[in-house]
Amino acid sequence: MEAHGITEIIVRLVFEVSFILLLAKVAGEFTERFLKQPGVLGELVAGIILGPYALGSKIQLPHLGPLFRLHTEHGGIPVSAELYSLAQIAVILLLFIAGLHTDLRQFLRYARQATIIALGGVIFPFLLGDLTTVLFGFADGFMHPTALFMGAALTATSVGITARVLADIDKLNTPEGVTILAGAVVDDVMGILVLAIVVAIAAGGSPSWGHIGWITLKAVGFWGILMGVGILVANPLMRFLRAVFKSDGAVLAVVMAIAFFFSALAEVFGLAMIIGAYAVGLALSKTPEADWLMEQLEPVYQIFVPIFFVVMGMMVDLGSMSHAILFGVVLTIVAILGKVLGCGLPAMGVGFNALGASRIGIGMLPRGEVALIVASVAIAKGTIQKDMYGVAVMMTMVTTLLAPIFLVPLFRKERSGLKKA
Repeated sequence: MEAHGITEIIVRLVFEVSFILLLAKVAGEFTERFLKQPGVLGELVAGIILGPYALGSKIQLPHLGPLFRLHTEHGGIPVSAELYSLAQIAVILLLFIAGLHTDLRQFLRYARQATIIALGGVIFPFLLGDLTTVLFGFADGFMHPTALFMGAALTATSVGITARVLADIDKLNTPEGVTILAGAVVDDVMGILVLAIVVAIAAGGSPSWGHIGWITLKAVGFWGILMGVGILVANPLMRFLRAVFKSDGAVLAVVMAIAFFFSALAEVFGLAMIIGAYAVGLALSKTPEADWLMEQLEPVYQIFVPIFFVVMGMMVDLGSMSHAILFGVVLTIVAILGKVLGCGLPAMGVGFNALGASRIGIGMLPRGEVALIVASVAIAKGTIQKDMYGVAVMMTMVTTLLAPIFLVPLFRKERSGLKKA
């Protein structure tokens, strides 16, 4: 029977999720068992294969057409709004659980080091990306909007991939693990500021420092208040929920409602939703219920989180990269060096040895959906063309794929990443 309207949307989404979960688990199993790599790598590759730029557009569903048809109405996001929304819910869940896993005392201990590392991880990649764009002739000067946007794309860090890898290998609570996650929070705030400045310049004006200051105050203030209040009320809140709700699953559902609420509120205040989810999880990590929450959420995690990584793979358009392949290769190398050196060198100055600095640099490497959002803003404003967008996608794909490959062997070495006192 042919589907119409809302029914067609639902039927298509259910078909998409069924294919995504099947291929994600098959690819993840193959990657873990035979390649001895994290399953997330297989899920990303599965997304590339199954996406609308590849097989997804060729698999035909009865009465519905292509399984994954290419969408062009969402500012550079090639999948349906429904599927992308489901992926965002999945990554909120991922970062909430990552927050629950994190040792709050360790997180606060390394907050200062993480801030210094994040500064290097934003400034160094931005300067290198901007300069490389100018040297290849795609921009007339350092302040040209194309150069600025390409530099801004390199500043991003998508902590979702790294958080998944660290959780899988049980390294979230190492000094490097908590520093990476804390650094990603600071990185997110600074990335927002960089993008705000670049958008103002691209619009033909000069950035209003009052506006930039307001953005900074709003983002930092929200994070600080959420963390401070969250830590203070976490234990009383969980005792209250336990006393009030007695039916099966009620406490878990209310906790997730709180996590989703503050994730959305984080976006309203200029931060990424995943930062809000991580903050709530982190605030609850010292409560007696933290282990129970993680146990209850494990089956949900296994079903929903792979959807996010497959959808991230679906963003990749290999064909769009061919027009500027040399520039893409060089920019990708620059993106890798920018994070590894930009985060690694400051890490060595704040108490980490070469091994620990390498772990942090690689952990901050994935650009993921954050870089794609920057690139989609640029292409929507006409500041970059499709070939530059393809280059940004190439850089995003390679950095996202390389992080799990290199991060796991670095953590398999049992040596400490800290300098000896």
